[in-house]
Amino acid sequence: MQAFFQDSEEYNLRKRTPFTPPKITVSEIRKSIPEYLFHKSTLVALQYVARDITLAVSFYLAAVQAERWVNASLHSPQWLSWVLRSFIFLSYWMLQGLAFTGFWCLSHEAGHGTLSRFDWVNHVIGFVLHSFLMVPYYAWRTTHKAHHNAANSVERDENFVPRTRSDFGLPAEKECRPLDYAEIFEDTPLFTLGRMLLMQLLGWQAYLLRNTLGSPMYPPGTNHFFPSSALFKPEQRSQIIASDLGIASMGVVLFAYAKVYGFSSFVKFYFIPYLLSNHWIVMLTFLHHTDPTIPHYRRSEWTWLRGTLATVDRPLLGPLGRFFLHNVSHDHIAHHIFANIPFYNQPQVTKIIKGLLQDDYNYDSTNSFRALYRSFTQCCFIEDNGDIVFYKNQYGKAQRQVSSVQS
Repeated sequence: MQAFFQDSEEYNLRKRTPFTPPKITVSEIRKSIPEYLFHKSTLVALQYVARDITLAVSFYLAAVQAERWVNASLHSPQWLSWVLRSFIFLSYWMLQGLAFTGFWCLSHEAGHGTLSRFDWVNHVIGFVLHSFLMVPYYAWRTTHKAHHNAANSVERDENFVPRTRSDFGLPAEKECRPLDYAEIFEDTPLFTLGRMLLMQLLGWQAYLLRNTLGSPMYPPGTNHFFPSSALFKPEQRSQIIASDLGIASMGVVLFAYAKVYGFSSFVKFYFIPYLLSNHWIVMLTFLHHTDPTIPHYRRSEWTWLRGTLATVDRPLLGPLGRFFLHNVSHDHIAHHIFANIPFYNQPQVTKIIKGLLQDDYNYDSTNSFRALYRSFTQCCFIEDNGDIVFYKNQYGKAQRQVSSVQS
């Protein structure tokens, strides 16, 4: 239990080690990866899709049947019925929330074209599964690719872009007093918990609808649903309309379901797992690039590979995360380097690049909920100047420094 609240040895070592940008080259990494790992098998991908859909349907049918069984047990004490219903739906929400997140992860892979060498197969799978989750497939695919092209660039990254000292209206570092930081960042533990819950449950929609924590280079009102949004090029607008139509169609399906089976059934069987999947989506994406020991680069120091390597592999949910979330957190560095390698081959890629990168490989076995709280409370802002910058906490202190010797 104590380990739940402690930072890992890897994190503490990284925090103590002054940062020097990686020296390895893209060609060195590419030469080390066998060609067979790039092979995309449509059959294997369809097996994963069928498995995830089968699990989701099975969870739903099991919960429906279990609820009927409890309701039919007329002679059971009321307290026992309440306990049984609670157990049934807590179990269902946990499992179905993970299954829905698995849909999102497969759609994410489809957006990168790794489920099949046939584009239409990728697009059909991604469009259907993302629309089921009320996610605009083509719109998010576009901005996510832009994120991969500019990861951890202060000027050009697409999401979880750090806000600066001036964004918060803080005085210059030499003039800033503890009270200035406290007025902006110090909250009561209860208020902090409330902000975290708000981000976890609604942060995904806030990003899609309002570009919250997205790049500040876009104007207010930027979102993933308007074809005229600044996120998209004119030639992409028909795809954005298609994404919107997919979501609208799912809305009709959900409305019909609620009309036939009742609003409470819609909430129990779809909406709560949907919210929980949003929690997992925000958690894993937030932790990929938001960490006190991971650098962000400004234009003069940023390169594609430096930005790509500025992420963290985490054993999110352990074996459950590998199973339901398709290696998305366990092998995120490998995914960023080779987004065209299927997810089921990424564990092998991770083993290879871990040996190549050595100290430049970022891994953190800290319990992911502890890491989430740590990043949420310590990754407050970055300075307005500096070509390589680290997040500073609520006291204006960075957890890691750039080495004074760089070659």
